[in-house]
Amino acid sequence: MSLSRIAFENDACPVTEDMLGSLYRASEHGLPVLVESVSSDVRAMLALFCYRRAHLHSMSLAIAATCNERDLVEQGGIVGKTLFAMSREAPTDAPSPSSYGNRRSITLSTKPLTTFAALDEDLDEELDDDLKSEPAPLTA
Repeated sequence: MSLSRIAFENDACPVTEDMLGSLYRASEHGLPVLVESVSSDVRAMLALFCYRRAHLHSMSLAIAATCNERDLVEQGGIVGKTLFAMSREAPTDAPSPSSYGNRRSITLSTKPLTTFAALDEDLDEELDDDLKSEPAPLTA
């Protein structure tokens, strides 16, 4: 088994954390320039690594678009083939993960989450009586 296949199965990031951070912060236009700085097999592993993380899905497609099908299939098998096909489809108007203006709104419930059973009134009266009575004297 090749080292790249082991890295894929162990879910290890094929680039340094600094490089991954730079890729994450890169704009759509700056991403290809950064991606070109790594070899084609590492690029394929990076595309597959990002594809398995929902928040990096769009970056995965952008990276996969710079890969050839052979590298993606070699590194990821059927997942690589699927990723290659998805990266060649026309992009949708999905919001990017870093854009705050296009977030879906959050809807909060207007109904109570829990309903409480009515308290037994006899129990309330017993507690009131106990509180009104004087405490027993302490013995030494």
